[in-house]
Amino acid sequence: MQRTDKRNFDQLREISITPTFNIHAEGSALTKFGNTHVICNATIEKAIPRWMTDVKTGWVTAEYGMLPRSTNERMNREAQRGKQSGRTLEIQRLIGRSLRQVVDLKKLTGYTITVDCDVIQADGGTRTASITGGTVALCLALKKINMEDAINNLVAAVSVGVNNKTCLLDLNYEEDSSADSDINIVMNENLDLIEVQGTAEEKPFSKEEFSTLINLAENGIKDLISLQREIIEDK
Repeated sequence: MQRTDKRNFDQLREISITPTFNIHAEGSALTKFGNTHVICNATIEKAIPRWMTDVKTGWVTAEYGMLPRSTNERMNREAQRGKQSGRTLEIQRLIGRSLRQVVDLKKLTGYTITVDCDVIQADGGTRTASITGGTVALCLALKKINMEDAINNLVAAVSVGVNNKTCLLDLNYEEDSSADSDINIVMNENLDLIEVQGTAEEKPFSKEEFSTLINLAENGIKDLISLQREIIEDK
């Protein structure tokens, strides 16, 4: 099939990560997966959640949100509605779980790092861009306070899916919205699986297709982690 942006089936969108995008945050990254743009800011606090008072460890958490004109129609701010949507909560929990795999929490004892992921423009893959860029922001924050030894693994994420019987890497919104199945995959730099979120929307996918999708994701994540490492080591 011909992809809408003329990419090969196994090709990532144009990826860019601009580090230290925010002059105020301890770590930050403007992350672009094609037309999906996410600002990731990492904030370090010398405090831990109250429920962790008796535990000798630190904490990493995430918040996620989409700005009103990040999509083709204006959406109301969730603060105006008085609560976050189930989708928002699910995505920010995924981001938090993924980013906690980046660090050795015991080496963060007494500290909390919050990574805010704000989508300023959406075209599919906002959660995967948030995880990939959030990892860079988190590592840069740790470098700023000379806690690089707390970094365990780089973590990146990408979407894959089956559209018109073709397995595709890094779906944009048009591809995702018409896909027979779509899967978000999170891996570390050893290519160990951290999380797999997959759904058959129209037609179930076979074991063979799933294996192909995992391989596509693995190759894409190799490229993403190579880019992350280059940026983090350069700063």
